[in-house]
Amino acid sequence: MAHEPKDDSGRPYHIRLSKADVGRVALLPGDPGRVPLIAERLEGAKQLSSNREYVAYGGEAGGEEVVVVSTGIGGPSAAIAVEELARLGVEVMIRVGTCGSIQRSVGVGSLVIADAAVRMDGTTSQYAPPGYPAAATPGVALALAEAAASLRKSASVGMAASTDSFYAGQGRASFGGYIPRDKAHIVEDLAAARVLCFEMEASTLFTLGRLFGLKTGAIFAVVANRVTNELNAHAGVDDAIDVAVEAVKNLKRHSV
Repeated sequence: MAHEPKDDSGRPYHIRLSKADVGRVALLPGDPGRVPLIAERLEGAKQLSSNREYVAYGGEAGGEEVVVVSTGIGGPSAAIAVEELARLGVEVMIRVGTCGSIQRSVGVGSLVIADAAVRMDGTTSQYAPPGYPAAATPGVALALAEAAASLRKSASVGMAASTDSFYAGQGRASFGGYIPRDKAHIVEDLAAARVLCFEMEASTLFTLGRLFGLKTGAIFAVVANRVTNELNAHAGVDDAIDVAVEAVKNLKRHSV
């Protein structure tokens, strides 16, 4: 079974779920601690599994069976979650995460709905050539935007930049002050290109979603602003969760 690893019960090796545990929709936070917070908004929620960075709960929202699975930090672990959930039959995957704004106008505590991502990660290059786009499914992005509007939450729609490095890759000085020359002005360069924020998983989700025929989207709470140098680790997180769950209820209206 080395070609498609499974545990002793025949479940995917990492997420440890069965087909009976999932429906067609998954919500994917990075942080395992955010999984029970999302599950609180679901009907009949219960924990399904916990293995490494992958914590999973199941429940319902608007008649949709929903599985909530943490992906950990970065593209490699997110790709594993997407691969294994797809094998179980999940068709719609929405990242519910946090980000750091690189636009002054996108403030801490607001939300970003990503309709595309700049592929500054390493994972997607293992799957697709450099020019292959990382784009969300329009119907999912629309469902998220309409959910934000209906809940009266401030949300910006646009591009994220997904990196594999939280420090140097996002233009922060590394230990001892080291920073590569090509990253010294990355914040300003991406902001000029109308990118809204940094995060670390959306490009992997979007790229694999297109390759696998999945429907994908992403919403982030803005917990930092690199222009104003503000940070609040909890700002907007509850709003992002509320919008994501509300969007699930509206997916069928958008033919998703």
